[in-house]
Formats: sequence, C-alpha cells, structure tokens
Amino acid sequence: MGKIQKELGCAALALMSARGLVKGFSSSTSKVYVPPMSARTRRTYVPASHDDHVQDHFLSSTGLCASIQDETSTEVAMSDGIINGGAMKGGKFEELLESVGLKDKLRVAHDLPDRIMSTNDVFCNRETKLGSIRAIGFDMDFTLVQYKEPAFGNLAFEGAKEKLVSNYNYPKEVLDLTFDHTWWRRGLIIDTQRGNFLKIDRHKYCRLAYHGFTPIPSDERKITYSKSFNKVMSFTEKSYVNMDTLFQHVDAHLFAHLVELKDSLGDGVLDGKTYADMYKDVRACIDLCHRDGVIKDEVARDPSKYIELDQGMIDMLQQYRDAGVNTFLLTNSLWEYTSVAMNYLYHGTSDYDPARKDEWLKLFDLAIVGSCKPAFMLDPYLNLFRVNTKDGTLKNTDGLFDIAAMDSPEQSGASAFLFEGKVFQGGNWQHLHALLEIEAGEDVLYVGDHLYSDVLRSKRTLGWRTALIVPELDHEMKVFREKMPMAKRVTELRKLRDELSHYGDVLRRELNLAKTNEEKEKLLEQLERIEADDVAIKEVCGELNYNYHMAFHPVWGQMFKAGYQDSRFAFYTTNYSCLYTSKASNLGLASTERSYRTGGERSPHDLMISAADAFEAE
Repeated sequence: MGKIQKELGCAALALMSARGLVKGFSSSTSKVYVPPMSARTRRTYVPASHDDHVQDHFLSSTGLCASIQDETSTEVAMSDGIINGGAMKGGKFEELLESVGLKDKLRVAHDLPDRIMSTNDVFCNRETKLGSIRAIGFDMDFTLVQYKEPAFGNLAFEGAKEKLVSNYNYPKEVLDLTFDHTWWRRGLIIDTQRGNFLKIDRHKYCRLAYHGFTPIPSDERKITYSKSFNKVMSFTEKSYVNMDTLFQHVDAHLFAHLVELKDSLGDGVLDGKTYADMYKDVRACIDLCHRDGVIKDEVARDPSKYIELDQGMIDMLQQYRDAGVNTFLLTNSLWEYTSVAMNYLYHGTSDYDPARKDEWLKLFDLAIVGSCKPAFMLDPYLNLFRVNTKDGTLKNTDGLFDIAAMDSPEQSGASAFLFEGKVFQGGNWQHLHALLEIEAGEDVLYVGDHLYSDVLRSKRTLGWRTALIVPELDHEMKVFREKMPMAKRVTELRKLRDELSHYGDVLRRELNLAKTNEEKEKLLEQLERIEADDVAIKEVCGELNYNYHMAFHPVWGQMFKAGYQDSRFAFYTTNYSCLYTSKASNLGLASTERSYRTGGERSPHDLMISAADAFEAE
C-alpha cells in the first residue's frame, strides 16, 4: 500500500469512494458508517490555485491506492528559454467557434499554429494596449543594464566591510566575511531591530523567519510576529526594510553576517551596537561605496566583468523609436556612471570609437539621471538641472517656467527646451510630463525592477502603467514546470482535507438527529477517524509542500508563494505591475501595437461551482 494510504483510516477512503475518487473500495465491507449525501451537501472544493484537476486522477498522483502505478515522470524540455510539453494544438478552438456560430466566418482563428510557452514571455495583470501608450520609460540598473553576480555585488560587499572596520571600528573578523548572492530572494523583509529576515504572505502572516543565517523555530516565530490582542503586524514600521531590489542582497548578506558575529563573539565585542545600529552602519558604508568610486570606478575600468550584454535591449529601444513612441530613461544613477554603462551596452565593448561616445542617447527623447526615485514621483518642488554631457557639469533651469516661456506658434516649449539638451538631473514628474507633452499618467508605461520605487509608487501616485522586471522568473518558471506533478498532489491533498471537514459537518448534523445510542456511537467513532485522517494527510501534505518549495530555493522556497498563499512579492507584483517579465528586452519580442489581456480572474465560489459535481440554489 502507498505511504499515505497506510496512514489514513477508513473514513477518508470511504469518503473518496462516495465521491468517486477511488474505485475498488467498499464502505460496507469495511464496516464504516457513511450516511447518504444529499445533493444539497455534496460538493467538490477547488481552492484558488494555478490548476483545475480531474479528481479521478487524484489517487494515482498521491499513491493512496496500492493498485495504482507509481506516477510517471513528466518530460520537460528546455531550450533557449522555451518550455515544451504544453503546446496548443491547431484547431483547438473549432468546437468553440462552431458553438457560437463563427466557424465558417473566420479565416485564421479556427486553425492557429501551436503556441509554445517561453520564459521570455510577457505576463499581464492588467489589460494593457501598447498601441495606446504615448511614452515608454526605463530604469537603467537591473532593467536595461543587467549585472553579473557575484562579481558586481562583491564590489559593494568588499568595499563596505573594509569601511566598517576602518571607519566604524568593527572587529577585524569582518574582513573575512564572504558574499553569497544565491542565499537571498527579493520580497523578504529585514527586521533591523531583531536581526531577523522574514518571508510573509499576502495577508502579512510571517511564514518563515531567520535570525542571521539561523532558522527561527515555528513557536518563536509565531510568538514574535503573529497578531496579538487588538493589533496585527503591519511590517511598515521604520525598523522593517523591504527587499525590493537586487541591490539589497548585499545589505542583507552583510547584515546577516554581522548578526551572527555579534551573537557568537560574546561579551566585549560589538556590545555597544544594537542590531539596528549595525544595519544603519551597513547602509551607510554601502551608500558610500556607490558615491566614492569603489563600485563605479571598477565597472568603468572593465565593464565586461560586471555587465551582461544583451543586444536585444538596443533592438527593443530602436523598435519603439521607429514606431514613433516617445522613449525616456529615468535612473537614480548619476551621469558619469550612466554614460559608462549605456555606452558599453550600446557598443557591446568598452573599446569603441570616441567619436561615437554617448551615441546611445539617440534611442531616447530625453534622459533623467540622479532622479532620486521615489521622491521624483512624490515631491513637486524638486529642481531640474541640465547636464553638460561633455564634462558632467550641471546648469540650473527654471523647469516648468522655462518650458512655458519657450512656447511659440512655430515650436512647442517642450521641443525648444529639449533642443538645448536632453539630459537632465533631478526634477520631478511634472517636468517629465511637460517635456513629453503628456497630460494623463495612463499614457506612460514605465519599466523597472524596483518593486516600490519603480512600480508601486509610479502607479499609485501618478497612474502610470508599469512593467516589472523579474530576472528570477526564468528559474521560477522552469522549476514550476518540472515540479507540476508535485504541486498537483499538494493541491489535491488540500482538497481532500476540505472534503473531510465538510463530511465531518455532515456527520455532526446526523449526530444531532440520531435517536439511538448505537447510531450516535457509530457517528462519534467515524468523527474520530476523520480527525485522525486529517492529521495524517496534513503531515504528508506539509512534507510535500516543503519539498516543493525547496526545489525553487533551498532557504526561502518559491518566490511567488509563502506556504500555500501568495507571497508579499506576488501580492505587490499582481496589484501594481500591469505587466511583468524576466528582462526588458522581452518587450521587443512583441509588436508595439500588441494588446496584453489577463487570463480572467475567478473568486473561490466561482472555482467551487466550476468543479462541483452538483449545485443547488435555495
């Protein structure tokens, strides 16, 4: 018999037999009392998940029945980012078209070629018609310019730990610390006050926690972060820091090392530093590395060591320019570094003709560096400066007043203002809208990697359309495809637990109506079996789900899930990014007129009705 079947009592098997989930099992031969189910109480519950499954296949995928063969492996072929095995068959819509009277009226739609799912696809949370977008903007770091890890992160890590020792008198042991970017995932929360790292779900429930690199036991985690009387953890206090960008992997790893160091060295070492003090020092040192040349000078010396080349980025930008769409660059990096990075991306080498330096600017209508996002989207009083691209010097402008003053019948003020130079530093969204001659935020699509500064803030404050860059998506999709059979088993086991709970309710109603002690005794015994079965299923389901998560990441699990719920990262991605994809160049794989549509959203009651084998309205 299968492992789960051995652990389950007759109650669960009888219930599955009553639902048609298992054949060859007779409740009468097992001497288990199973009252008849009326149409009113029969149901099949499907939680909001990524798949609808046929329940007849449930036992074969979980090993509950000894007569069912072991699960056959699903072949997953990966080539150049393409996930095979799920291609749509030509003519798959034929029955649909015939049912709605379109079969003989269409010339192409009735027999579409196969569509192969790819990790380079663009995914839609909010319907977006690119043909309606008047301007598309891009962040630079980790959006247009992707970095090689761990080489790039090591620049900040090595520089910061040296500054901690020399500037902040940290012990010399700090110099021996090493950087491992693979330990982290975006979407986590840093509790700087306690030295902890948290993964929460969309309901702000902490599902996983570490103190430094040490896992926090479940009981301690729940006591610390679960809701208490009259208060629910919000994780918005100043002591909590959201890991919304890949830059923060360095902060997290160095801080975790210091937490472990403080805890292990004992009295006399770092006693005067709280966890919050140490995090503040880490931030100060890493910020200084970004300002004093520790990072930028090294990248400028050898861009090929730190920057990934992607010719598709240039092709994509040119595609939008050729289509007449306004394009802009909006980055927090200053001009000197922006020029280095973009020249390397554009030319494909650092050894290019000096006469062609900054030729990449022709891909943009304007570029704003040192933008100070998210303040750029929030503060209407930030001043706009013009950048001299030859020497990097800045010139004051009067912003909106200059633009308005230069307006004439022959030329708009924005065009005249940009004619004098199209590279700026600072400013705010009002300057950008004026220079692009845009009035409505929904005319702008902004593409960036920072969950808060690039996506949430621009959409919530300005109403921009947004596209989130998720480099981790390539790995997440491949593992998801490979582990789909395991995910289905977890989903079906959770369905079974819900069926057991519902069946228990039926028995309790029968118990209230029972007239003889014999009936009551049988019902009580069956309820005890149900409880025992639920415990057994929960244990196996939990183990399966743990193994499923660990396939994605050995510490933090699936990026878009926390336990059985959507993670915080998934929640904000779904609610604030209209589109998301693994890299910005993927936008160039579709036409500039492409319309992206959602797959449709269904509530739990819709899912239940769709999967129910009977439904009765009052």
